[in-house]
Amino acid sequence: MDPQAPYMGLTDIMQEIMGLTDILCRELQHKSQDIVNGMNLVGTTKSALHKLRLTGWETFIRKVYLFCKKQDIDMPHLNAQYKVGTRCSCQQNDNITVEHHYHFDIFNDAIDFHLVELNSGFSEGAIELLILSSALDPSDSFKSFNIDKICILAERFYPQDFTPQELQILRCELKLYEADVPHHPVLQKVSSLSELCR
Repeated sequence: MDPQAPYMGLTDIMQEIMGLTDILCRELQHKSQDIVNGMNLVGTTKSALHKLRLTGWETFIRKVYLFCKKQDIDMPHLNAQYKVGTRCSCQQNDNITVEHHYHFDIFNDAIDFHLVELNSGFSEGAIELLILSSALDPSDSFKSFNIDKICILAERFYPQDFTPQELQILRCELKLYEADVPHHPVLQKVSSLSELCR
């Protein structure tokens, strides 16, 4: 087996994973990116990585095989025992195959690392909070304004601040606010939440 063969596959793994996450990173850096689309893209990226983890191994190993064949590199024998270190049998801890090592210890672990990073940065609660908060966005003449989302935001994330009765009052106040916005030129010019709070 050519000693470079395993490394060829590693670059393919990283290229695939980084391709998926790079799209997300670039989109989140756009100032014009709205919160809802950004959070949807986070979810889509997580799903794509999860799908790659579940179904991408066969496609990946086929690519490695074709690359090795094209470059006249000996493809590793996937059913052979994977050996660590000097390959001396006394250093081997368990009997795993080369395929098992690359599939589970490299391929899946690389994907899992990125999924953990995405999950820690974008938990379900954080995503929900951001999506619901987008209902307060005054840009484009309050296009995103959504009374139901604002009430859900108040109920789920600020339960100590609103009694059930106050939530009903909030809904009524928001209906009046929604009807009033088109008649206020000052509010129509507001383009950010921070401007609205002034």
